[in-house]
Order: sequence, then structure tokens, then C-alpha cells
Amino acid sequence: MDGLQDPELINVQTVSGTYFQTLGVEAQLGRVLNQNDDSSEGDHPVVVISNAFWKRRFGSDPRILGHKLKLGSTVFEIVGVAPPEFFGTMVGDSPDAFAPLSMTAVIPPGWGGYRDNFKESLYIIGRLKPGVTMQQATANVNVLFRQILLSFPNAKLSQENLSRLNKSHVTLKSMERGLSYLRRTYSEPLKVLMVIVALVLLIACANIANLLLARSTARARELAVRQALGAARARIVRQLLTESLVLALAGGALGIAFATIANRVLLAMLPHGQQAVPLDVSLNLRLLGFTFAVTVCTAVLFGTMPSLRATRTQLTGALKTGSGAAPASARTPLAKILVTLQVALSLVLMAGACLFVRTLINLSRAGMGFNKDGVLRMDIDSTLSGYKDDDLRLTMLFKQIEARVNTLPGVEAASFSAFTFNEGSWNSIIFVPGMPIDRQVNVPHNIIGDAYFKTMQIPLIAGRAFGPQDTAISQRVAIISESIARKYFPGVSPIGRTYSIGSPDPGDTAAQVQVVGIVRDVKFDDIQQSDTYIDYLPYSQREWGFGDFEVRYTGDFAAISVEVQEAIHRISRNLPITDVMTMDELVARSYANQAIIAKLSAFFGLVAVFLSCIGLYGLMSYVVGRRTGEIGIRIALGAGRSQVGWHIMREIVLLLAVGIAVGVPIALMGSRLVENMLYGLGAVDPLSLGAALLFLLCAGLLAGYLPARRASRIDPLMALRYE
Repeated sequence: MDGLQDPELINVQTVSGTYFQTLGVEAQLGRVLNQNDDSSEGDHPVVVISNAFWKRRFGSDPRILGHKLKLGSTVFEIVGVAPPEFFGTMVGDSPDAFAPLSMTAVIPPGWGGYRDNFKESLYIIGRLKPGVTMQQATANVNVLFRQILLSFPNAKLSQENLSRLNKSHVTLKSMERGLSYLRRTYSEPLKVLMVIVALVLLIACANIANLLLARSTARARELAVRQALGAARARIVRQLLTESLVLALAGGALGIAFATIANRVLLAMLPHGQQAVPLDVSLNLRLLGFTFAVTVCTAVLFGTMPSLRATRTQLTGALKTGSGAAPASARTPLAKILVTLQVALSLVLMAGACLFVRTLINLSRAGMGFNKDGVLRMDIDSTLSGYKDDDLRLTMLFKQIEARVNTLPGVEAASFSAFTFNEGSWNSIIFVPGMPIDRQVNVPHNIIGDAYFKTMQIPLIAGRAFGPQDTAISQRVAIISESIARKYFPGVSPIGRTYSIGSPDPGDTAAQVQVVGIVRDVKFDDIQQSDTYIDYLPYSQREWGFGDFEVRYTGDFAAISVEVQEAIHRISRNLPITDVMTMDELVARSYANQAIIAKLSAFFGLVAVFLSCIGLYGLMSYVVGRRTGEIGIRIALGAGRSQVGWHIMREIVLLLAVGIAVGVPIALMGSRLVENMLYGLGAVDPLSLGAALLFLLCAGLLAGYLPARRASRIDPLMALRYE
């Protein structure tokens, strides 16, 4: 950048010259990119920066136009600033700068694949003409798609390729909500959480309804007096509904205050490395309107029933009733039905929480094929320092770094690799002489250093590891996983045999490699993958300028990470190091979805049980309070205190039993709906259901024990005097 500013890793998106015009986006300062900026390759080093980057790096300097921004080894001129409301077209990925697509080759890491007619690397965005429907546009695009592919001079028009082309279809999608990997990743978990929140809301509403029922019973005489003095039934109902609404609005206000904090906590739980996920989770008017509508509806819905019930009191009976024995209306089963409903829903939520927590435990304990403990991992991208992938100095640089880091105290082994786990991959079909071609299997290829297997503790089953003999001019070699050996070399030893990567042409010697070793299968894409096809190639024979650096260490992570970075910078001061973490953290990122669901479902499950216990406690306390005189008479007539306590506990056990009987079938049906989100568990998991049952029973019995204990300690003299 201009001046003496420190280098910074930024997110640059390359776009065509028509990108901003197609989206209808104008610059807030300067200009946006145009077709002239993208007319010829490599000679238009201009960028448009985002509003956030302009504020963060340049302090919103209005004189920013014309300033220079160095990307890799090329200096770009800032020609515009995007408007503050524009964050790009990918939800959750907010670029710092936009550069012409024609400059891709000079922007690190210098990918040039966009020039390949048959490489899938770009999104195509278009704007429909007036009057053209999506269906019409889709039909036209598919005709054009076929014509374009057939017109390429390097098109391989074999019968097989033509057959695959005839089966291909382009599907147009609306850009109304943008492209989103976050939507694909988190939509299903968020739907589950919405159902959980709805159930918790239902439990809370049932609690409020019970509270209002108890209050209406306690105020029966007051309301009867009002009606006797001429108050209309509609007016009393209106008053009680107003009280319900005030209560709901107060709770809603507290909920909104809590939501402003909880939203950011939820966002912080997303895996995002060193950069925050660029999502606006602040409350907006639509969200507040929805929340207000839900609050009002729940208040009206669950306040109407107690209000109507309160106004149906028989005036004569209510006016005669004292504070002792409860009238018949006080013994309505409605309150018990609501408590039973709470117990059933709580069981459903706790059973789901147990399933998700056990899934998280299974994922954290899953076998990876490598030892993730005690491994430091960091990103090192040499292309950001001006190196090219085919720079002959890179191999020597990597070997110097590995040798220097290996001399540090506490370091057992160190190695570079293109990928490690859950970071994407370079995939292609492999062709083995004498074996049928399986185009359904795309084998991931990892470019590694000689000590990679030692660093990751991946066992070598047969053959040898890479060594000094594997050079740029020697026979190209590969080490394959057990799965590849079983699939492509059945019944024979693959050691010494050859196969081709990406090319079926036997004359393409650059694509051919010789198998020198077999290693144990490892999880590469994600923990839940079933196939573990992967091969390994030495970086001394494959140009690769960026990727991971792994260090197996003993001792303190913080101290080792600092020493490793200092050792690297003593060799190459400008080599950028980012995303320093342990392999444990990297693996944990891969099941962040399940971790979020497990944590939040456990939280809401506990809240549900807590609310149910409050409802159970409130109901039984109310029952004991209304039956104080009756209990006192029982004790005075010789009933034992334990008998009185058991009499109350029997009702509690009955409520819990009925709630559990209702909840178990619902829990079993619900678990089948989330079966695809579980790992290592079936939809019916007796341990999870049993744990939920045990926890709910213990909590419910504890909540009911307190009123039962109070009932057993009632003084009969005080009770009779009260009566």
C-alpha cells in the first residue's frame, strides 16, 4: 500500500467489467469497474474498494482516489469506493476490494483457470430483460450453453462427452437473496432451532396460562363482586386481557434486550478463523414487528381462556366461598392438562438435546486416521510474497523452513502440505492401466513434504515415504491410501505400478506417477465421509506455492507457535503467516454446525425443563394453598405427615407419568426427522431417551417435593383457624 503501512491480508474478488452495471450498483466515491477495465488481460491494474475497507484501512479519507494498493507484486490504483450497503453477492463473504477478472493472473495466488474453457470456476450473473420469465431465460441459456461448448476449438467431441453434454442442464436461480454458502450450511440447523424455540415459547405460554388460571381462581370472589355491582362480562374480560398483554409486552421487551446480546453470541459461535463473519445481526423493523405480533398473539391466545373462565363464575357460590376450601371451579383439570403438556414438550426437547450432544461427542471422538493431538497448523502463502507456483526457488525455500523448524526445542517433525483437513482439495479422475474408468470417483490429491506422514502420524502400510531421491528430474511418484489400493489394484501389490492423474492418454508422461507407498486411510473432506480415496505427491515434483504448514510439538502451544513463526521469518521476512491454530481446532471447525445445535438445543432443553418445573411447582403450591384446611383436618383426624406428603406426591407422579407417556411417541417421531443430522446414532437411541427421561423425572420430582413437604408440615391448629 501507499507509504509505510504494514501489509495486510485482504479479500479481493475478481469480477467482469459488467459486474456493477448488471447489479445496478453505483460508487459512492469515484467510479465502479467498467468493460474497458476488463477488455484485455493484465494491463488494467485498478480496484474498487469496499466501504468497510475504506473506513478500516484509510479512515474514510475522501482523497483515497488515485492511491495505490499493492496486491502481490502488482500495484493497483484505487478508482472507486463501493456504497456502504453493498457487501458483494455472496452472503457471509464480504470482499475488501473488487478487481477486473482480466487481472486474475497477477493477484495472489495467481490462478489462471478462468482462461480454461472447461474449468468451472465462476458464477455467471445476469439481469432478465423486461417481460422475459425465468422459464424462458432458462430455456434460452441452455440452448446457448450447448452452442458455446460445441464451438470451442479445444472441445473433445467424443461420443461419451456428447452424451454427457446432452444430459447437462443449466438451472437459473434468483439472486434476490444472494449466493450463500452460509444458507446451505446453516439453513437446516436453524430450522431445527426455530422449532425448538417455538416449543419453548409454547411451554412458556402454557406456564403463563396456568398462572392466569390460578390468579383468576384466587380473584373469583373479587370478580364476582364486580359483576354483582354491575360490571359487564365483556369489560372484565377486557381488563384481564389487558393485564395479560402488559405482562407479555414486559416479557417481550426483556426478550428483545436479551436478543441483541444473544444474536452476537450466536454469530461468534460460527467458525470464521481470524475474521468475523460479515453478517448484520442487529434488530430491524421487520423483526421487531414480527416479535411484537407474536407477543400480542400469544397474550391474546393464552389470556383469553383464563379470562373467559373467570367470568363464568356462579355469583352466589363465589360470594359465599371463603378463603378455605376451593370451589369446584378451582379443581378444573385444565391447569393439570397444561402442566402435562409442558412435561411432554420438555421431554421432546431434552431427548433431542441428548441426541445432538451425543452426536457432538461422537464427532469429537471419531477416528481421523491421523493423530490430531499436539499438531500446530498455519497457512503460508508464498504467492503473496511475489513467488510464482513454478518458481524453482520454492522447493529450496520450503526445505529450508522445514529444516530450521525441526531444530527448535519441542518440535518432533514439520512439513508443508497443500491441504490438511476440510480445506477443499485438488480433485481429478485417475486412470489405472487395465482397470475400468470410474468417472464417479474424483480422487483428492495432496502435495506434501517428506515428513508429512511423520508429522501427522499417518502409518505407512507398505513401500516407502518420500525422500531426497524424489526430485524434479526423477521418476514422478505417489503414495496412495488403502482405499485406492483396494479399488484400483485388487489382488495385486500397487508398489511399482503406475497410473495417470487427470489424463487417460498413455502418452501423457507428465500425468503419470509411480506408486512407491501405501498409507492408512484418513478423513480428508469431513468426519462423516465414507470413502477415503486420496493420494499424496511430493512438492519437489509438483509446483505448489501455497498451503499449510504442520508442526508436531510437545510443550506450550503459544510458545511453540511464536518460535515457529520467528524461525520462518528469519528465512523469509515477507512470507505471510495466517490462521495459526491446532489441528484440534481445525477439526472442530468441521462440525461447528453440530456443536451449535448441541449447545443451543441443550440450553433450550434445560430452559424447557426449568419452565416445566416452575409450572409443576406453581400448580402444586396452588393446590396445597387452596387445600390447607382440608389437609389440616386430615392431620387432625390422625393422618400421618408422610401420608399427606405422599398424597401430594402421587398427583405429581401421575402428572409426570401422563406427560412422559404423551412425550415419548412425539420424541421418537421427532428424532426420525433429524436422523440425517446425527452421527453414530440411530433415530431411536435408548440411551438418549433414557437420559432425558431420568433428568426430567428427577427435576420434576424435586419441583413437586417442595410443595408436598410443605403440605406435610402444616400445623392443623393453624389450618383450622385459617379455615
